[in-house]
Amino acid sequence: MNKFAPVYLTNYTFSKNRLVVGTLKLRAGTDAKIQSVSVAGEQAEVFKINKDQLSVRKEKVNSSKSPLEVVLKVKTTAGEYQNTFRIVKDEFIRNKVVAHRGAWKNTGVAENSVASLNHAVALGCEGSEFDVRMSSDSVLYVNHDPEIQGISIAKASSNELNTIKLSHGESFPTLEAYLKAGMGQTKTKLILEIKASELGKENSLAATHRIVKMVEDLQAQAWVDYISFDYDVCLEVMKLAPYAKVAYLNGDKTPTELAQANFFGLDYHFKVLQKNSNWVQEAKQNKLTINVWTVNEKAMLEDFLKQNVDFITTNEPELLLNLISAK
Repeated sequence: MNKFAPVYLTNYTFSKNRLVVGTLKLRAGTDAKIQSVSVAGEQAEVFKINKDQLSVRKEKVNSSKSPLEVVLKVKTTAGEYQNTFRIVKDEFIRNKVVAHRGAWKNTGVAENSVASLNHAVALGCEGSEFDVRMSSDSVLYVNHDPEIQGISIAKASSNELNTIKLSHGESFPTLEAYLKAGMGQTKTKLILEIKASELGKENSLAATHRIVKMVEDLQAQAWVDYISFDYDVCLEVMKLAPYAKVAYLNGDKTPTELAQANFFGLDYHFKVLQKNSNWVQEAKQNKLTINVWTVNEKAMLEDFLKQNVDFITTNEPELLLNLISAK
């Protein structure tokens, strides 16, 4: 597998009220130090560097079409590097609505499809959640279950998996195709769940490396947040991509424990939060984001809206959007 780029940014978005994009850093495992950074590329005039901090020039905020590309030339004590980053003006929707596996239930398309993602975007959801698994030859696909149409994804080759058609006729989507579709807009975040592999922890961590590498290779960092039931997978994402927003799904860690491990948020089943009624407040006190899944009933949706959780993952995004607009 190709190595990760030696440098990364701590953030990949900006707004008219937040001109600072992020700080350039070297990945862990190097003793090198950054000596100088310069901006290059066709859109270099949009940006400025103050030591290792990248910002958008105030006069360019409204005139520059997002997303933007910037080339950063970095001189370190260990050598010189050049990396291209995609920077997005933060116009992402903030309405709490995360479409579970996309918007599929009421649209006649398959879950976890590019079509279901497009429907979630068209509805105006804050996020569209999707699941990622790896084939026997290390190609990444979007699917919830370990099998699709009776075929084990982990044990099948991409040649076999590429022949599969979803119920509405779409080809079985690769992660690459899904991300490229999602990057065609800047309103809905892509909530990427890394599924634990049926082949064991080593395979799960190998998939994690490939997933994060693909997100970086496609320069999709601004769009993607990560979730997983596998605690070790979450920790690996944070190690590989310290800038990433990572939330834990399994429900067996307190908010305080997650905060101490530097998680961005918790993402728990509604029964977990009902059983541990103080966890919403504890999460807020620890400055964790709170997502609850999978909530489909009107009364429960209204209850979690009253609790002011940050996100609600649902198979009924249309219903939740209507409830929010009626408030």
